[in-house]
Amino acid sequence: MALSFTVLAVDVIAHASVKEQTLTASQLRRIYTMRQLRWSDNSTITVFVLPSQHQLHQRFSKETLQIFPYQLNRIWHKLTYSGLGVAPIIVQTPQALIEAVNSTPGAIGYAEGDAVKGSENEGAVHVVKIEK
Repeated sequence: MALSFTVLAVDVIAHASVKEQTLTASQLRRIYTMRQLRWSDNSTITVFVLPSQHQLHQRFSKETLQIFPYQLNRIWHKLTYSGLGVAPIIVQTPQALIEAVNSTPGAIGYAEGDAVKGSENEGAVHVVKIEK
């Protein structure tokens, strides 16, 4: 008996108000380590993530950001406790993450590939290409 399953890619998604269609990998890392706080049009970036132990968050951290989830947590805790910044907003489910990005101008998040296509959020959020 053979088991097969498809692992979908992790897409970076942004609110429809975000003009950026592509980001470099280093720009994305700066956004998720809270060092880049504004888009090119000077609007505020709101970052949404899943809990650290969520499988999709771990895949996004390792595969897309190329940072271990515990390293991200350390960065966020340091910013928060030093008073120099804020951590991303944590939502509990992948669908809640998509809905949060959908309803927050300037927001960025991630979703499993094809999660946005065909959903009620298609058009309200768009996939941002990441240049390696």
